[in-house]
Amino acid sequence: MPLEIETIDKELDARGLVCPLPILRTKQLLAGMISGQTLKIVATDPGSIIDFQVFSEQTGNKLLSMSQTSVEFIFVLKKR
Repeated sequence: MPLEIETIDKELDARGLVCPLPILRTKQLLAGMISGQTLKIVATDPGSIIDFQVFSEQTGNKLLSMSQTSVEFIFVLKKR
């Protein structure tokens, strides 16, 4: 069952970037956000699927959703 995400506070375009850049850019953006805010990331690196799952587990930032189109992976994180 998909979660309903009411608002996206910030967005990160990580298309064309490969590991570890999508995670590093995500960390930088999250550092400037307040607890409870949401960040949408759009990436094209297939490795980002596992990267964002592990990142969420290790940092405590909640992975609210993960989806993909034919060429992009879309993640929504909630800052802890």
